[in-house]
Amino acid sequence: MTPFRAEKIIAPLRTIPHDVFRDNQLSPEELERRPRMPVVALLDNIRSMWNVGSMFRSADGAWVEEMILAGYTATPPRKEIAKTALGSEYSVPWRHVNDPVRAIQALQKRGYQAVVLEHTTRSRAYTEIDYNFPLVFVVGNEGVGVRDEISGACDLAVEIPQFGMKSSLNVAVAFGIMVYEIRRQWTLRRQASLR
Repeated sequence: MTPFRAEKIIAPLRTIPHDVFRDNQLSPEELERRPRMPVVALLDNIRSMWNVGSMFRSADGAWVEEMILAGYTATPPRKEIAKTALGSEYSVPWRHVNDPVRAIQALQKRGYQAVVLEHTTRSRAYTEIDYNFPLVFVVGNEGVGVRDEISGACDLAVEIPQFGMKSSLNVAVAFGIMVYEIRRQWTLRRQASLR
């Protein structure tokens, strides 16, 4: 006879309905009291407004300090940005600059580490770096990437390793991967400092 074993009862896995999330959202005032991650994202010459909107949404999810839109990167309000940003273009502080190198240098003078997400002669895998905060990270044009003068102004270059036939990801996808790796490291450091 087999001995009786009490089975641990596990609730079934279910998707949480979207209206539950909406009902539990913080008010804009409560949200603004939440500390932002000390990270600035610089988008240079992004040609697709849908990509810009998607990056706004990822920036909101990671709760970044600011987005700098440079060159011919489109700025809100634009319906194409709004389509993918879903309102996050209002929750993430942003500004437009004509000279991204000067913007990077100004942040470096304030103690920001400048990181370019690009394949360069000195890139390392984005997960091999212990990032310093505050930080500014740069992403560039969908076709030609980040311009050399911008990459040259940065302290280090990172890339997302590719294992298939393509050599890169969509810029908005790469942005999301990068911002959440940075968020992971920042969260771990904050938790360690509170112990």
